[in-house]
Amino acid sequence: MSGEQIDLRQKVRWVWRETLGVHRRAPETRLASSLSSVEIFVALYYGGILRFDPADPRAESRDRCIISKGHGSICMYPILADLGFFPMEELQHVCEAGSFLGGIPDPVIPGYETVNGSLGHGLGVACGIALGLKRKGSDRSVFVVAGDGELHEGANWEAIMFASQHRLDNLHLIVDDNGISMLGRTSEIVSHDPLEARLAAFGWDCTKVDGHDVLAVQAALRQQKAQAAGKPKALIARTLKGHGVPSMENAPLSHVMSLKPEVVDSLLEQDR
Repeated sequence: MSGEQIDLRQKVRWVWRETLGVHRRAPETRLASSLSSVEIFVALYYGGILRFDPADPRAESRDRCIISKGHGSICMYPILADLGFFPMEELQHVCEAGSFLGGIPDPVIPGYETVNGSLGHGLGVACGIALGLKRKGSDRSVFVVAGDGELHEGANWEAIMFASQHRLDNLHLIVDDNGISMLGRTSEIVSHDPLEARLAAFGWDCTKVDGHDVLAVQAALRQQKAQAAGKPKALIARTLKGHGVPSMENAPLSHVMSLKPEVVDSLLEQDR
């Protein structure tokens, strides 16, 4: 997939609008968590970072993308449909009986690698895949997108130590660092600050970036992917939960908020 032929900023706007549309039809979806990660997924899938084949989602030649914050990846639905993993018309049936597009994604969806329910397991799974690929002599990369709230889970720190010890430089952790989990601000529950320094102390190569600057995210991922210095890599993307929705942005309980249809309509009209 060639990022040079695509206006990434325009694609971000399109994905944002489509994600709001999905939420309007299926208000049980987690909107705020999905809006903070739009630029991350646009950079990965349209920015020439990931190698994938929509016609063969399980091709051995693919890079692996483990979406650990599954509930916060509803913005992936329009991306995958747009790229041809499944028909666009499926977006009209999210959370309906018989649809494979649920409120929490799972591997039945073409393009999803793993179960994405209980949080905190994506990085450990990604470590196993990255180690397996290395031992097979593969040059494929593994990306895992995690929320900052799930870093409260101890299993993540076991995986962080494991990745460093085994020099998994084919492993990329992207943290959607929006500062808010289900029950409030992460800094008031278990603070990660300074996250960059903590990961570096565990032997990771770390970069911090504005998570809503899609070109900066793309550039950082490209630079990290080109490195093979024997260290796993982390990109800390500072974001706003509910980005682009004033009533949600930085609201402590935005994780569980839903928007009324008329509010979505107003936002979409203002964005024209």
